[in-house]
Amino acid sequence: MLENPRSPRVRAVAKLTKRSARAEAGLFLLEGPQAVREALSCLPGAIVDLFATPTAWEKHGDVRALALEEKVEVEYVTEHVLSAMADTVTPQGIIATARQTPTSVRDIFAASPTLIAICEEVRDPGNLGTIIRAADAAGADAVVLTGRTVDPYNPKVVRSTTGSLFHVPFSVGGDLDDVITRAHAASMQVLAADVKGDDLLAARAEGMLRKPTAWLFGNEARGLEDDVLERVDRALKLPIYGQAESLNLATAASVCLYESAFAQREVDTE
Repeated sequence: MLENPRSPRVRAVAKLTKRSARAEAGLFLLEGPQAVREALSCLPGAIVDLFATPTAWEKHGDVRALALEEKVEVEYVTEHVLSAMADTVTPQGIIATARQTPTSVRDIFAASPTLIAICEEVRDPGNLGTIIRAADAAGADAVVLTGRTVDPYNPKVVRSTTGSLFHVPFSVGGDLDDVITRAHAASMQVLAADVKGDDLLAARAEGMLRKPTAWLFGNEARGLEDDVLERVDRALKLPIYGQAESLNLATAASVCLYESAFAQREVDTE
């Protein structure tokens, strides 16, 4: 059992809360039984090290079964050691390190996608995590993150995806111009979610949302630059019927993705 919270091994795990350490090691941190469960289920071979307190390991039999099936051995740790490793204030008794397994932009567009989320300079970890989760729920084929977007392996992003990080292919570090070019080459329209755009309801009425679509979401504060908007097929905005000044980025992205998902799955009853 690991008992010393200052040991080199514990410190190496704790460093994964920092982007530079994650990039150097090619690993990231998973906290809690749900995240570890999803990684074991959806990414065989991704888990490198698995740590748990004896109490938590006894409590979560489903995680134990998956770890046994994947031949991943658990190392017991004390509560103090777990707290030293974790990014959260109140860790849930199980922590793992996992390999980073992003998908290339080329492979994403080679798979003939019909719905994709592109994130350009999304800086808030909670927003990015929620967008990934919404993309998963809406049945999107992938999420593409450009170079200025927050690291998807940030612990706050990982937690806010609630497991969806392991369900949806995603790429990191792409150049936005290249991504838009690849989307067009894959016969996808690129729609930008932007307050300067046309009403989304008009586009829905025209049947535009039924087409294979890459939705482009920009920075929380600045949105998308004008030169970017000139490259997309159309910019669309969500109507505000109440007195709210605007919608949170992740909320708006969720609506846009679901609007496309509904339109693409619409049943012709005539």
